[in-house]
Amino acid sequence: MLIPATRYRDPEAALVFLRDVLGLEEHAVYRGDDGKILHVQMRLGRGLMMFGPPQDNAFQQSMVMPEEIGGRETTTIYAVVSDVAAVHRRAEAAGARILVPLEPQPQGGVSFSLADPEGHVWTFGDYDPEA
Repeated sequence: MLIPATRYRDPEAALVFLRDVLGLEEHAVYRGDDGKILHVQMRLGRGLMMFGPPQDNAFQQSMVMPEEIGGRETTTIYAVVSDVAAVHRRAEAAGARILVPLEPQPQGGVSFSLADPEGHVWTFGDYDPEA
């Protein structure tokens, strides 16, 4: 099993965007005594992803935020959804930056790519490589 993980400077805003706009479901949210997010696990179908705030530790030293490298990413998340157009409409309505328009793909299905509010790149498509 692979579980992607990343960091968000504003994990509260990321939680809301990922849940309300991209359609992920909260699996677990761990908070500190002050109520601030320490770690989040979110699901989309059978998939799971995790995130938390930047921390001063060895793991964080090997990561950078997209804004620190010109808004680019070295790895992205591909999410399989049944209604790609609906996710696209919600993303556009929320003001997400669409990087690649909704279009047919050579391997099958349709997909589009966006940058979330902190610049992480996501692709949503209906092509399921396991089908």
